[in-house]
Formats: sequence, structure tokens, C-alpha cells
Amino acid sequence: MSESDVDLVPMWLPHLPGVLELGNRVFDVSEMPYTSWSLSSAAVHLDAQPDACWVAEAGGRVAGFVLGSLSYDERADWGYVEWLAVDPEHQGRGLAKTLLEESCAALFAAGATRVITDVEQTNTASAHLMRRCGFNDSVTVTLFVRHAPADSGASRQARVRAHSTDPAKARLHAAARKSERD
Repeated sequence: MSESDVDLVPMWLPHLPGVLELGNRVFDVSEMPYTSWSLSSAAVHLDAQPDACWVAEAGGRVAGFVLGSLSYDERADWGYVEWLAVDPEHQGRGLAKTLLEESCAALFAAGATRVITDVEQTNTASAHLMRRCGFNDSVTVTLFVRHAPADSGASRQARVRAHSTDPAKARLHAAARKSERD
């Protein structure tokens, strides 16, 4: 399939199943820090900032997507590109860069004074993409993880019942706020 067989289109509700399926294939949510990929993760972006959400379609299927939003933590003037994925079958054709540029353009047009994103440390391809697209390394955060003891069945049930939060995202938000103050 050639690059000309891929169309870049604004994301709409009918894209959500394909976006969710691709995200489930390419994001490893069994490891920190990316533990929150879900239908609601995708839908909240589409609902909040539809012009920053784009899909690459190939043969009627989602070949890639980007989900951005205007506001990062308490900063309403910062855009955030949270999710970017390209099907491995379509990688190496510039789709990720094109999707990223469309999302950033929409975020800047909506008033963002800067756009931020985070990349898992071992994802060197994404880090390289971000640098090529004008992003700079800004804040480094080390995520420390402590697992519950194996014999704590009651605490495990309490965690399942509790409203889940993303501690990695909270640490990134705190680090970004500190960077802004410095």
C-alpha cells in the first residue's frame, strides 16, 4: 500500500472503534506509565478538542491517529498531545509526523502558547520524531513503582474499587509546573 492510499481526516465518532483497536495493539498498558488507554481516554479528547484529533485511514481502516487537547494540568494555554499511534504496517511513511503536525497546528490555532507531550524513555523512535518536529527535551521524570505485597488481597480489592488515577501523569504535571516556575 502506498502513502497515496492513506487519507488524513478529522477524527469522528465512527473512528472510535478503530482508534481503540489500534491503541490496544500498539500501546503496552500492562506497564507504567501508560496504564489508562481506554475508550473514554480517546473519547474525552474527541469531545474536548475535536480539531486536534486526526485519523489516517487506509482501505477503510484506521492506520494511525493522534489525540490532542487544549490545556495541560491547570494551564489552559498549553496544548497536550497525549496519544499518537501508527499501525506497524504503515510506519516509516511519515504518517506520525503528519498527524502530529496537524494536531499541533490545531492546538496553536486554538490559542496554545506551547504544545507538550511525553515519551516513554525506551521509545527512541518517538523521541526522535518529537525532536524532528521541533519539540525539545524539557523535564525528565523518573517514575518509581512499589508493588503491593503478594498477601494483601484486601488492599487489592480496595484499589480496584477506588477511582483510578494516573500517577505518572500527575508526576509529569507537577514537573511541568515546576519547570514553568523555574
